[in-house]
Amino acid sequence: MKRMTQATAYEHVVINEAGVPTLEGTTMKVIELVLETAAYGWSPDELQFQHPYLTLGQIHSALAYYWDHKEELDHDIEQRLERVEEIRRAVGPSPLVARLKSKGLLP
Repeated sequence: MKRMTQATAYEHVVINEAGVPTLEGTTMKVIELVLETAAYGWSPDELQFQHPYLTLGQIHSALAYYWDHKEELDHDIEQRLERVEEIRRAVGPSPLVARLKSKGLLP
C-alpha cells in the first residue's frame, strides 16, 4: 500500500501521513535538518556534505519551509524533546551508567 503525502507550496517538501514535513522521496524530516543546523552550526553546504543524497535545492527548500512555519515547528520540536525526557525518566539510567557510578568513574 502506497503511503499518502500532501504537497506543499515548497518544492521538495511534503507533509507525510503523520503530518510531519519531510523531503519528498526521503525519510528526512525538515526538523532534523533544522536541529542539525542549530546543534552543529552547519550551513546548507555542510548539511549537503553530511547528507550527500540530498540536493542543495532540497535543503534550502526545507530551511525556507522552517522559517515560514517556525512557530509551529518549534512547538513540534519542544513536544518531541519533552517526550524524550519522559522516556528517559521512565527508563532510568542504563546499567552501564550505574556500574560506572558504583565504581566512582562517573559523578
